[in-house]
Amino acid sequence: QAHLVESGGGLVQPGGSLRLSCTATAFDLETYAIGWFRQVIGKEREGTSCINNRDGSTWYVDSVKGRFIISRDNAQRTVYLQMDSLKPEDTATYYCAAAPDMSRLRVGIADYWGQGTQVTVSS
Repeated sequence: QAHLVESGGGLVQPGGSLRLSCTATAFDLETYAIGWFRQVIGKEREGTSCINNRDGSTWYVDSVKGRFIISRDNAQRTVYLQMDSLKPEDTATYYCAAAPDMSRLRVGIADYWGQGTQVTVSS
């Protein structure tokens, strides 16, 4: 059964770093754009970044620009989110998602979603 699995979340102090991974199972990651979203209970889901499947172009929400980097390794069927200079407001459950193109991801439409990984930024 095709699905995505996230890993790499955890507890980190403000200013610290984490790298999240999103691995695809039973479908060809290379043909999909991949996005990272986050959600805090009681708030709407927010898109943080996405990467195109065709040319590797990327998009970031303003609040993470300069701190987060999304990348992909199609051979490993994995997309990464390197998160640096983390802030308490980055605390959320992070989800990855796959869609045929970035335009759908930008509005939260995806064919596949992962189960989420918790990121907590606290001293």
